Amino acid sequence: MFLSSQKLEHGFSFFNKTSYNQKFEIMKKADEKFMLRCLQIAECGISGAHPNPMVGAIIVHDGKIIGEGYHQKCGEAHAEVNAINSVNDKELLKKSTIYVSLEPCSHFGRTPPCADLIIKHKIPRVVIACTDTFSEVAGRGIKRLRDSGCSVTVGILEDEARSLNHRFFTYHEKNRPYIILKWAQTIDGFIDIRRTAETPRQPHWITDCWGRRIVHKWRTEEQAILVGTKTAQKDNPKLNVRNWSGKTPLRLVIDQNLMLSSDLSLFDGSIPTVVFTEKEHKNKPNLEFCLLDFERNIPKQILAFLYARKILSIIIEGGTTLFNSFIEQNLWDEARVFVGHKFFNDGTKAPKLNSQPTATQNIGNSKLFWFHRQSL
Repeated sequence: MFLSSQKLEHGFSFFNKTSYNQKFEIMKKADEKFMLRCLQIAECGISGAHPNPMVGAIIVHDGKIIGEGYHQKCGEAHAEVNAINSVNDKELLKKSTIYVSLEPCSHFGRTPPCADLIIKHKIPRVVIACTDTFSEVAGRGIKRLRDSGCSVTVGILEDEARSLNHRFFTYHEKNRPYIILKWAQTIDGFIDIRRTAETPRQPHWITDCWGRRIVHKWRTEEQAILVGTKTAQKDNPKLNVRNWSGKTPLRLVIDQNLMLSSDLSLFDGSIPTVVFTEKEHKNKPNLEFCLLDFERNIPKQILAFLYARKILSIIIEGGTTLFNSFIEQNLWDEARVFVGHKFFNDGTKAPKLNSQPTATQNIGNSKLFWFHRQSL
């Protein structure tokens, strides 16, 4: 969404409407081109920025990029700081435009306000993709820049910028993490075979190595991963990152009566893990026991726990009972469903979504279906 031309301060003459409109369109296209670069570099922070948003910034002088940066890790320098620091000749900043994919902060957190840094260097024009709905910012950065005399344009590639930070915006606007459901099912609609007492305690793979690799990549992009009791018991998953490089999310498992065996991989102490239960139990290194009231709404209690921990996103990996508990309450934002080239004929039925896929993709021997419950 673009602001009306009357609100944009580009220094064009209003006496020649045709000339103004032509110049406006030219500048709008240039702004979109440079903002696209902001979004590209912002995504480099996907594994390190949270719980902060991914933000990219570039500095343009006479149509050329002279500096750029992105927010690499929470607690470290923001995108605007890195972009400004990358400019060799700081005098050029006084005649440049800075493009930022999210409204510059105006408050002191772990780092000083970026709006103040822009003002300090006298950058005359600031182009922002979207406002920051976090209560500590929420338009204050834009106001501070305008009050200082900066020309500020807001709304360039706004939808794309909000989509990039869907985790961040969901967390602050819905007071819960962004929820991803992920499962693999056979052509005949099963996610697991029929189990017996003699069935090995291991997963029965539906996808091939390529599907498993992309799942490990996804794990590095989210902050928490959840499974139910039966999945932990039957598959003995590690829920870590093995086939990709990146940080393993916080492991979560539901175990109402603490019936799961202590020799499961989830309890190996290698990764921070939380067990949701109704039984009192002493915490251990990297193993925390969180009490829930199983007479009340379980998904909402789990989401409240994660919200309090500043966990922006969660990927749920099974099983059907757990998936359905979230689906029935419309507590999901995205689903990623693999359909592998296999038949089980019997076993555990896959959950069903009352939704149409928004995209499909071939991954190895499987087809991946993407679902989105609603856009931000």
